Amino acid sequence: MIGIKKWLVAGLLVVAAAQAAPVKPRLFVSHFENVLGTSLEVKVAALSGKAADAAEQAALTEITRLNTILSAYDAKSEFSRWRKTQNQPVAVSKELFEVLSLFDQWRVRSGGALNASAELINRLWKQASQNQALPGNRELAGAVTAAQQQQWILDSKNQTATRTANAPLALNSFAKTYIIQHAADAAMAQADVNGVAINIGGDIVLKGQLSESVMITDPKASAENDPPMTAVRVADRAVATSGNYRRGVQIGNQWYSHIVDPRTGMPASEVISATVIAPEATDAGALATAFNVLKPEESRQLAAGMPGVEYLLVTKDGKKITSDGWRARELPVAGNSISANAADWNSNYEVAVNFEIALIEGTRVRRPFVAIWIEDSNGNPVRNISVWYNRERWLPDLKSWHRNYAQAFNAEGSALKTSVSSATRSPGKYTMKWNGLDDQGALAKPGKYTVVIEAAREHGTYQLMKQEIEIKRKPSEKIFNLTGNVEIASATVELRKRTDK
Repeated sequence: MIGIKKWLVAGLLVVAAAQAAPVKPRLFVSHFENVLGTSLEVKVAALSGKAADAAEQAALTEITRLNTILSAYDAKSEFSRWRKTQNQPVAVSKELFEVLSLFDQWRVRSGGALNASAELINRLWKQASQNQALPGNRELAGAVTAAQQQQWILDSKNQTATRTANAPLALNSFAKTYIIQHAADAAMAQADVNGVAINIGGDIVLKGQLSESVMITDPKASAENDPPMTAVRVADRAVATSGNYRRGVQIGNQWYSHIVDPRTGMPASEVISATVIAPEATDAGALATAFNVLKPEESRQLAAGMPGVEYLLVTKDGKKITSDGWRARELPVAGNSISANAADWNSNYEVAVNFEIALIEGTRVRRPFVAIWIEDSNGNPVRNISVWYNRERWLPDLKSWHRNYAQAFNAEGSALKTSVSSATRSPGKYTMKWNGLDDQGALAKPGKYTVVIEAAREHGTYQLMKQEIEIKRKPSEKIFNLTGNVEIASATVELRKRTDK
């Protein structure tokens, strides 16, 4: 009888201890390609994998739903069908009405720097790129005049929108951040979810109790693993970055931004990157775009009237301009300085690994796990360049990488704990660099090395790609083309002069 009592007491103590120690949320991460024409990262802090999966699915469902309403590229979207109408009130969805209303509001607030009909001017510059000739003054003036016309009239009582002109329209300045905001809200609404971060093409929304170190991409960087320009601590906020360094047109030897000034017809040129932190995602997205067009003093005045807004601008000559509160959010970041001895690697050169994830046009796909590292002529690991994954338990699927680096890998300090804000990128295309440093931070010696690219899926496909390169004290630039496979559609290994000099 005494033994039974002891057993009951012990059992009650175990139950009480379990009740007293609440389950801590874990971080679950997924990556997708070809979402809204770019990449998608979903982070969920949840009490279980089941809760995280439900939150992720809710976010994906909301992204798909809103894209069928707001997309300028889907001919069947509500927006595409509405913009074909003319001079007749059309009952539109709440979401389309809200986004059109936002454009009306921000067109006024930005002094015309934001305008949905800037799409007309963008098309003019794309045609100029095809012709390799600058647009004529008369063409630009005509496009500006057409863009300045009132494009629609909204009736809030009846929730109708009347198309009043026929200039091409696109909702890019708001559509993406509007969708991210609603996707994050949908994920947070699921049970047992503690926090959410949604990153679509470099624009990020954080909700709940999830705090992130957000790395801000250097607009002059040429690879994913280049040191960030800076980093900031962000929680329960949106971060948006716009700039001229990933999208635009080349005419002759001159690069022109895809962000144009609707008031002049000219591509933005004085500011090459603008990052904004704001309580609302659509405000962050609107300001980041507008700040590429406006003069820095105009941007300061606009932000001053918006509580909680902080920003970082980078001008074409490299000058950084920040709001008063930006510095308080900044975190220290590692640099990329290299000192060389005469017998070591020629520090004027680097190795670039360019690769493209296999995509099916119009189809959203999960990004495979990918690892890239360098081996010496004996097959020993020299430098771990990058590893992409979402859950640590699946890392053994990267068999070769795991054999070399599993013990040294520090998951707690991994990239899962950070996010990256940048100008919107094309889906599936990435570049990683090796600057000649080994895993201990010393420069490698001249000799033969092998670049290894490994890709795998959870219980799925597996590929291993290798390319031998020879590093000489006086190297010459070379490009090696690797044969594509199921996961990596194409890849090149390039020995080239350093791009950060």
